[in-house]
Amino acid sequence: MGLTLAVLIQGLQMLLVVAVAPMLVSVVRKVKSRLTRKQGAPLVQPYRDLIRLMRKDVVLAENASWLFRVVPYLVFAATWVAAALIPTFATGLQFSWTADLIAIVALLGSARFFLALAGMDVGTSFGGIGSSREMMIASMAEPAMMLIVFSLALIAGSTQLSTAVQFLASPHVGLRVSLGMALVALVIVALAENARIPVDNPTTHLELTMVHEAMVLEYSGRHLAMIELSSALKLLLYISLIGCIFVPWGIADSDANASFAAYVVAVLLYLIKLSVGGVVLAVFETSIAKMRVFRVPNFVGIALMLALLGTLLLFVSMSL
Repeated sequence: MGLTLAVLIQGLQMLLVVAVAPMLVSVVRKVKSRLTRKQGAPLVQPYRDLIRLMRKDVVLAENASWLFRVVPYLVFAATWVAAALIPTFATGLQFSWTADLIAIVALLGSARFFLALAGMDVGTSFGGIGSSREMMIASMAEPAMMLIVFSLALIAGSTQLSTAVQFLASPHVGLRVSLGMALVALVIVALAENARIPVDNPTTHLELTMVHEAMVLEYSGRHLAMIELSSALKLLLYISLIGCIFVPWGIADSDANASFAAYVVAVLLYLIKLSVGGVVLAVFETSIAKMRVFRVPNFVGIALMLALLGTLLLFVSMSL
């Protein structure tokens, strides 16, 4: 593959994730509305909201520091880079050598850290509550995510995501109990990281239940637009990660000089995976209630224990 074509395909992937992310959120909202016998907003509503917020002026608190102004752009940049590193429709792209699972976890952790700092920067009670709850969840979600990474690395022999996807797509993997545990753990971590039901309700503004919304309550205008787009990108990132690792079929191989038709089919299959993931998420959130805040560590702790058991099973099986 020529350098120009490789850069164009990598750029297409980076633009695709940021363009499709609001539509994924819209699909989830639309399906939830239909399941509750409501009409729901149009599918293009998230795009309209982002455009409207970008046109509005930013309202800042008097005691807001420079960190409060910079954090929305830092969070968006880190989340966008992490989402763009996921092999959504093709492996072996120009920047695939940087798509390391540990680096992706580090980027997400950095975005969470700065967002929690911004929540406490203004000094409001809502921001402090949201930041403390976010750190409480992250204290168990991040170790679980790292154990999931270790499990995949032990199976694929690498933490490089393109290499892991190519190995998992081969017929040599088969059915593994450790992979099943990693899948369940990753789904739980994805629900917690994206503040979805049963961990948090993304549509509520009730003080007793807010986690993510409490941290960003003081943002407005283009700053809030960056935060909302970052949240959509984060949801797309986790669904893409689940899709490329556990449903790796249909992903084009750039190292094998895939044809243009193969890329088109891979993009279509990727969009189908996102749609199915959004529908499944909407059905799950409609059929379950939100749990109490102080029961969230027990829920996320299940992911930590499953990931730990999966890693231990791999160590035991490899030593036999």
